[in-house]
Amino acid sequence: MTAVRPPERPRPAVPAVPAVVTMRDLLASCAAADAVSRPPRAPEPAAGEPVENRPQAA
Repeated sequence: MTAVRPPERPRPAVPAVPAVVTMRDLLASCAAADAVSRPPRAPEPAAGEPVENRPQAA
């Protein structure tokens, strides 16, 4: 006699309990990602520095 297996049930695609993320956490993570994805700014020139020594705009 051969054993008969019951058909497998498909698993749900989403978890039973959705993850909860607060708006504050979401905004904080977006701000952090934005901060680390930009290159550092060049230092501002001193007020008395001549114009020809200042860096050119891109």
